[in-house]
Amino acid sequence: MQVLLIIALLIAILAVIFALQNAVTVSISFLVWKTEGSLALLLLVALVVGALISLLASLPALIRGTWTVGSQKKKLTELEASLAETVRGS
Repeated sequence: MQVLLIIALLIAILAVIFALQNAVTVSISFLVWKTEGSLALLLLVALVVGALISLLASLPALIRGTWTVGSQKKKLTELEASLAETVRGS
């Protein structure tokens, strides 16, 4: 846990250094939208959008996995109850 915190802190420090070194204003055009902004800010927005897209792409698998684990736990509980009933009946 502490290792992940240290890694996250290092990444944050690198991001701040990157933002300070890339403060130049750039112009972005996409379809009919045109905007200007800091290069670091626009790259950060692109990073967040990419992370959201990857989260949305993996969401069905995560939901399916959660559903499978839940159904397996329910089946295990039923089988344990059936085993206990069989042992008592013997």
